[in-house]
Amino acid sequence: MLADKLTPVLNRYDELTELLSSPDVASDIKRMTELSKEQSGLLALVEKTKEYKALLQDIDDNKEMLSDAELGEMAKEELRELEPQVPLVEEEIKKLMIPKDPNDERNIIVELRAGTGGDEAALFVGDLFAAYQRYADLKGWKIELMSTSPSDAGGYKEIIALIKGDQVYSRLKYEGGTHRVQRVPATESQGRVHTSAITVAVMPEVDDVEVEIDPTDLKIDVMRASGNGGQSVNTTDSAVRITHLPTGLVVTNQDQKSQHKNKDKAMKVLKARLYDLELQEAQKKDSAARNEQVGTGDRSGRIRTYNYPQNRISDHRITLTLYRLNEIMGGGLLEEIIDPLITDAQMRSMEAAGLA
Repeated sequence: MLADKLTPVLNRYDELTELLSSPDVASDIKRMTELSKEQSGLLALVEKTKEYKALLQDIDDNKEMLSDAELGEMAKEELRELEPQVPLVEEEIKKLMIPKDPNDERNIIVELRAGTGGDEAALFVGDLFAAYQRYADLKGWKIELMSTSPSDAGGYKEIIALIKGDQVYSRLKYEGGTHRVQRVPATESQGRVHTSAITVAVMPEVDDVEVEIDPTDLKIDVMRASGNGGQSVNTTDSAVRITHLPTGLVVTNQDQKSQHKNKDKAMKVLKARLYDLELQEAQKKDSAARNEQVGTGDRSGRIRTYNYPQNRISDHRITLTLYRLNEIMGGGLLEEIIDPLITDAQMRSMEAAGLA
């Protein structure tokens, strides 16, 4: 019974309240911060549990009054209102009981890269990033470009950006994977549909203390910037390339005129990639977590197709197809794709936790 599963939650919340009021914890800032964070994470579930228990008690009280000659009819009316609320509150509780992803509240570093398809792939990197920008605007998030590599055709070989705001990772973590686009290139005189693909990687932003890097594990090269960038692009050795020797990861940044700023941004991207590698390794070891994933683990899988001639967008992980591609991309209405992905992930998590 659901009520029985909630008892340990209430007990733990009370225990945390008692611990936080003890002198020993009050004198230990680190311990107090950890316990406060745990208690804060339980608060919504505790409040909903109390609401649920009160609802069940009201139903029991009204059932006892059904045989009363004077109060029976009023009790029937109350039960007609109260009983339909039970499954709704239970569903809310089950969602709150799903183990939280510790990265959900983080900002992200997102990397979009052109894959197969030449110029069309590069153009779509720009198109998809523009959709992310519109979506970020709707959510009140901020985007900071970390690195860009423009293509001759007007698109981008690569875009790396930091997206900051409330619950960014929780909303965009399922964007990682291969995105396939089907459309007629502007240069195609016969009207033939061209298929191309780009890859997207979504990584939580990490603090400096969370990922420690031994300076001896780094090879740092400085060079002159190349490509678009204005008059000063080739006049100073401002571009930075950092190689992490143990993993072979390479990060290059040349967007800033300052070598120091380019190095800082490259290090931020490198730390996010290293942290992301740890996440992927943990997911591979945990079969239960792997089964719950909609698609955050396998970066090589094709996750979505954008078919412009049919105005169709399809997410292959949840067999979702919408014939509103232009509206979704043009208006940044990615919620129509993201919400079903999150709902599916929640259902899988509830099944794994025995709550479904």
